Amino acid sequence: MFEIVFLGTSASAPSVHRGLTSQAILAGEHRFLVDCGEGTQRQILRSGIGFKRLNRVLLTHGHLDHILGLGGLVSTFARWENINEIEIYGGTSALDRVQRLLYGVVLDFERLPIEIHLVDLKPGPFFSAKDFTISAFPVTHRGPGCFGFLFEEKSRRPFLADVADRLGVPPGPERGQLVRGEAVTLADGRVITPDMVLGEEIRGAKLVYIGDTGRTDNLREVAQDADLLVIEATFLESEADVARDFGHLTAKQAALLAREAGVRTLVLNHVSRRYREADIIEEARSVFPGAYVARDMDHFVVRRGQGAEKVTPPPRETTA
Repeated sequence: MFEIVFLGTSASAPSVHRGLTSQAILAGEHRFLVDCGEGTQRQILRSGIGFKRLNRVLLTHGHLDHILGLGGLVSTFARWENINEIEIYGGTSALDRVQRLLYGVVLDFERLPIEIHLVDLKPGPFFSAKDFTISAFPVTHRGPGCFGFLFEEKSRRPFLADVADRLGVPPGPERGQLVRGEAVTLADGRVITPDMVLGEEIRGAKLVYIGDTGRTDNLREVAQDADLLVIEATFLESEADVARDFGHLTAKQAALLAREAGVRTLVLNHVSRRYREADIIEEARSVFPGAYVARDMDHFVVRRGQGAEKVTPPPRETTA
């Protein structure tokens, strides 16, 4: 299970109701900030999720509306919060810009009170936990080093306790060995292999996050069968030519990708203040009925095979 809290959902510039792009993705004990537009730290406080363990930042690309909030966030971490290090993942061009922002403007300490790790992303897996992995994949926007992110729970094979009972496998460490993929020898000399007591493989939850992109034909494979696809919808189809010129999508294009890829839930993000939300929803749902337009502070829970469910309020912590 994954959770995503939309901290900022506006494109290019904030509006009265929408902050600049930033999302928190929660996966068990792990927390990730995807992009960090201007004002993100205030949005984190508004959301109630707090700063605790929110020290891994994944950047889709280096445009200012996606990274400018890092200056204030890192400054706050360095001065006020009990956070000793931060990892910032991004393409080379994005990290170059972040380095100039942080070390050329924000950080003027003789000795930095926080360790900053700038991690240059390449396509493929880059983070692995016990139950899930994160992979980066290239997207087409303006300039090099633009990425989307695939969060996938690891597949598992359920332990068939009734079968184990019939085979005489006693409760205890032997069953744990079988779950880990190890054969066991019973007291009567019979060898029990994992295939004898494990069911068919079950795929885990799949969350695909795509920031700014001007193409979808190169995204169908990674989006295939996603429980949740988050993707930009900066324009409406009436301005498809403008969208193409600026490397962005229309709501209809995003919805077509979701339909073609068999996505369960679609959430449109990075929306322009030039449009009414109702018009974006109408265009998207004419193609893909299970579409939402994200609002600041929206919170979705993503479960395997069930898509994403919108819940309120977002999870809160008692301390920042």
